[in-house]
Amino acid sequence: MVNRVLVGAHYGLKDWVIQRATAIIMAIYTVVLFAAIAVVRPDSFAAWRGIFANGLMKFATFLFFVSLFYHAWIGIRDIWMDYVKPDGLRLLLMIATAAALVGYTGWVMQILGRI
Repeated sequence: MVNRVLVGAHYGLKDWVIQRATAIIMAIYTVVLFAAIAVVRPDSFAAWRGIFANGLMKFATFLFFVSLFYHAWIGIRDIWMDYVKPDGLRLLLMIATAAALVGYTGWVMQILGRI
């Protein structure tokens, strides 16, 4: 009889697709941001702020960062699952990583809300 120990790994096609989708979102945002910079040619803080004051650009920026953090979560979670063998340490690292990424998301919301 095979004794399988399940510790919450989520490997598979779903994570692969999500990581590729988030990469595409980040790539499109990067192209749009560079295009906006090329058009506006910001030379002052007010000009930079003007780029991000648009509601659509704020949403796109927030979507970029959520995609970045989710992309990072999948990658870092897989690293913890592959290379950290003690379950308690792995759980601690995963909780710390998730807490940091959620905190970063809140920070982005705070920054974008001030623009």
